[in-house]
Amino acid sequence: MTDAADATAGPRATERGGPAGSDVTFGADAPPGADAPLGADAPLGADAPLGPLARRVRRSLNGDHPGETGTMLPPFIDHHVHLQLADAGPSVARGIAAVVDLGADPGAIASIARADGLPHVRYAGAFLTARGGYPSGRPWAPTGCVRELDAVGGEADDLRERRHHALTGPVEAAVDEQRRFGASVVKVALNSAAGPVFDRATLDAVVAAAHAAGLPVAVHAEGVGAARLAIDAGADVLVHAPFSERLDDDLIARAAAAGQAWIPTLAIHVRDDASVAETAIENVRRFHAAGGRLLYGTDAGNGDLEPGVNRVEVAALVRAGLAASEVIDALADPWPETTPGWADAGVATFLPDPAPAAADLIDPDAVARWLATARLVPTEELEPC
Repeated sequence: MTDAADATAGPRATERGGPAGSDVTFGADAPPGADAPLGADAPLGADAPLGPLARRVRRSLNGDHPGETGTMLPPFIDHHVHLQLADAGPSVARGIAAVVDLGADPGAIASIARADGLPHVRYAGAFLTARGGYPSGRPWAPTGCVRELDAVGGEADDLRERRHHALTGPVEAAVDEQRRFGASVVKVALNSAAGPVFDRATLDAVVAAAHAAGLPVAVHAEGVGAARLAIDAGADVLVHAPFSERLDDDLIARAAAAGQAWIPTLAIHVRDDASVAETAIENVRRFHAAGGRLLYGTDAGNGDLEPGVNRVEVAALVRAGLAASEVIDALADPWPETTPGWADAGVATFLPDPAPAAADLIDPDAVARWLATARLVPTEELEPC
């Protein structure tokens, strides 16, 4: 979330998918017919332009749109949303099966996540931030969505000793609160452009407490030096591609080598500031080239954004150097879980023909237009063709 947010809260969607427990799989072992042509000239398969996740299918004669042909992909995930600020219904209707909420009142988001229907939800709970830090006091921030923490006291040796003896302090208590509300990730705000941020010792303490609880740490890093602080402290994810400055190549290489993932959220910058967007895209381009892991996310709830598979976001990812198959990987990545079962509700992503020809898959707009046609279909209604 950035200060561009200007959205109203909305209910969670209640659309239902097909029955759970489908035996359709998405992996290297393709079902019969998976080598059917994509468009006119591109066969599906492990080496196809759309990657090994894509399957050529036909919709059942007994369901909606009988006999319609197209491409089946795993359920898509938006890895950065705010469900207290955005209605998930339109995104579900446009192909998003699961979401990761990255900042909300812990009790409220836990209730939202328990509701029946789609999308499936994983969440962080509250923003952890420095005393007086972002997003405290922001008009868009829901009541209860921020936990302000004072800087930890004591020398480094004292902090290590306290952790060794499992002594609980305010940092550990804040992390444990999110865990007890069912969080799958801990969200940290480091926005030096808008207020105080954690110093290195306090951020180290938050990362250590989260990792001790088995939770990854996702950081909003904004302002000069914020991304470096997050990378140096071992944050697992940056929830926006760094956009305040051009990161140096060594820092980007170190982030990629450490296994850090980025959620680019490029569409908000394309919408708001072309210069900032170019900075973010350039950082993503070099992070991707260094082998960095990228997750699709929109920051839904941050102002006016196209729901579902956002064409501006997809086109910007392709401009940053991602192949179409890599954009699909970013959409289907199961983070914050390690396996995709949590996002599977007996539905698959279906994209109707015509698919782009292989030669068009380098065109950002062509890839974006096609992926934006994604819809959720019960897996039992899809059969190989």
